[in-house]
Amino acid sequence: MLKKIAHISIAVTNLDRACAFYHDVMGGEITDRHRVDDQKVEVAFVNFSAGTKIELIAPTREDSPVGRFLAKHGPGIHHICFETDNIEKQMAFLSDHGVKLIDAAPRRGAEHDKIAFVHPSSALGTLIELSEPLKK
Repeated sequence: MLKKIAHISIAVTNLDRACAFYHDVMGGEITDRHRVDDQKVEVAFVNFSAGTKIELIAPTREDSPVGRFLAKHGPGIHHICFETDNIEKQMAFLSDHGVKLIDAAPRRGAEHDKIAFVHPSSALGTLIELSEPLKK
């Protein structure tokens, strides 16, 4: 089942400014920054010494899901990501319990892991990401 919170994702309009804030003011380490073209975003991961991770996401196009989120809600928490050992099994479990999934099958995420999203209407208004890390 679910193991832990993998990261909290924050939608931002200016990734440079967000990275500077989380590094210079909050003391996090920017560990990875890259574009995810199929999701129309640029992401940066911020790690903190106790193992907490934040994902900063900025749209590369206004018509992207994150662009539409920002237009409707403004900057802020976009989703919470939970790690699982078996995403297909977790998706089947949720579906069997009437949970609406956005993704019918897992896809590749920003960290090249397998991901899928739970619709906010089934999760008390919160967008939830499921993530199965790459096997190393």
